[in-house]
Amino acid sequence: MTRADAPVAENPADPHPPRTPHWAIRRLWWPLRNVWRSLTSMRTALVLLFLLALAAIPGALLPQRTLNEQKTLTYIADHGWLGEWMDRLQLFDVFSSVWFTAIYVLLFISLVGCLTPRMIEHAKSLRAKPVAAPRNLGRLPRHLTATVDGDPEEIGDRIAGNLRGWRRQVVVREPSKAYPDGCVEVSAEKGYLREFGNLVFHFALLALLIAIAAGKLYGYEGTRSLVADGEQGLCNTSTAVYDSFRAGALVDGTDLNPFCIRIDDFSATFLPSGQPDMYDATVSYVDGTGAGTNPADWAKTSIKVNEPLRIAGDRVYVLGNGFAPTFSVTFPNGEKRTQTALFIPDELQTMLSSGAVRYDTPAGMYPDEDVRRKNQIAIEGIFAPDAFYHGTLLSSASPVPDDPQVAIRIYKGDTGLDTGLPQNAYSLDQQLINQGRLQRQAQANLAVGASTKLADGTVVSFDGYKRWVSVQVSHDPAQNWVLISSVVMLVGLLVSLLVRRRRVWARLVPEPGQSNTDGERRTVVEIAGLARTDQAGWGEGFDEQATALLASEQRSSGPASRLRRL
Repeated sequence: MTRADAPVAENPADPHPPRTPHWAIRRLWWPLRNVWRSLTSMRTALVLLFLLALAAIPGALLPQRTLNEQKTLTYIADHGWLGEWMDRLQLFDVFSSVWFTAIYVLLFISLVGCLTPRMIEHAKSLRAKPVAAPRNLGRLPRHLTATVDGDPEEIGDRIAGNLRGWRRQVVVREPSKAYPDGCVEVSAEKGYLREFGNLVFHFALLALLIAIAAGKLYGYEGTRSLVADGEQGLCNTSTAVYDSFRAGALVDGTDLNPFCIRIDDFSATFLPSGQPDMYDATVSYVDGTGAGTNPADWAKTSIKVNEPLRIAGDRVYVLGNGFAPTFSVTFPNGEKRTQTALFIPDELQTMLSSGAVRYDTPAGMYPDEDVRRKNQIAIEGIFAPDAFYHGTLLSSASPVPDDPQVAIRIYKGDTGLDTGLPQNAYSLDQQLINQGRLQRQAQANLAVGASTKLADGTVVSFDGYKRWVSVQVSHDPAQNWVLISSVVMLVGLLVSLLVRRRRVWARLVPEPGQSNTDGERRTVVEIAGLARTDQAGWGEGFDEQATALLASEQRSSGPASRLRRL
């Protein structure tokens, strides 16, 4: 309980003793008021800002479900009970978790609560007059006393004129006990822009938080893997066209910005160590609701690392890439089926990739449905861009496709295509293999153009490969505001660090009975300065600056030189 909250002792002689506050005020209002004061203090805001940065660390170190759900599930499975507890604590959904949102909202409230009173106080200080000179200037840390020729009012006008850029006031005081002949006082203050820059910094931080929140509410991100053959494309008309789609809370997916893109070609360069050096995707695109109607309307451009395609208010990035081998299956009746399947890199250094592809039997080849399902073909294997062997084990020497080869296993049976259930596009269902419904028929290492033949006459051939890229479509309507807020934050921070807050006072007292050889009156001048810190530009050089205020080269003109008599 603070001193103001303590009950006042009753005076028996007082006919109207103070009433004890109502219990609701003491038990509800006072605690809520104290909590609000603590929450809206600048110290609390700084603590919450630190906690927000600390809370974001798991989101950067751990896989997030919104970005890669499969990787997140694998991580949880690999870590057993620890992974399950981490999932319960929402460590894999950090930025949408309850605790992260609570810190974010509390920081927002704290900033609003502590900045609003400061803004009002700063507005009042801008209209306020400079602080009057203290009674004893000699007690201030920066002080100078000198006797100069001239009348006090004249010297006061001279000092005020030399304080250009300062908010200043000259006051002529009437004779008093301390100063029988009266005196002239000059008050000046400089550096109001420092507090203004501090407020701008914090309000820009507040605007940045609002912009980020608005971007999360109204933004969306979708990813899709496309084969770079000029045939496969993506039209941003529905969420169903994406492999994964993350929408903001206020986005229902029905009003996406319409456009279409098509990957025509893709090239990648690598360092000698195998690290990627540059990705370059050549794309065709068209904007508008009539996307794709006329091929002549499609424009061409290039998407590189950190150089996205900006179209229809969205950004299109290239996130990843890989190889897509093409396999052909010739069934015993002579019919041929060809598919290009995306293989996922298992080793980023060499781009050794793995994947799977499934083939249904030709229509009419097996009239009986059960027989047809038992004769479907599935291929699972690895792709090596630059093949070399450890004995019979295929591996890759580099990510450059100098000698592409595949090592495949060929299965025959029920691939699960008729069940209608979702399947992993990059691997076969191991449960079907364990149940014997999908049986391995052969395995082979194949170069481009090579083939292998099964016992029933089915021929499987490796026809070549194509490149695929993973593109991300990102929509953030608040991105420009995030940039503006960040720039304003930097400007406000620089102003608050560079602007110096200083005060100067001068008291000019006529020297009694003293005049120079010309009969001119002499004046005792006391000049004192006060700075927030020693780094405010003073120190050993204060005496020189104070002496410069008495120089007669500069004269004031206008309102600054007007004297005020008290």
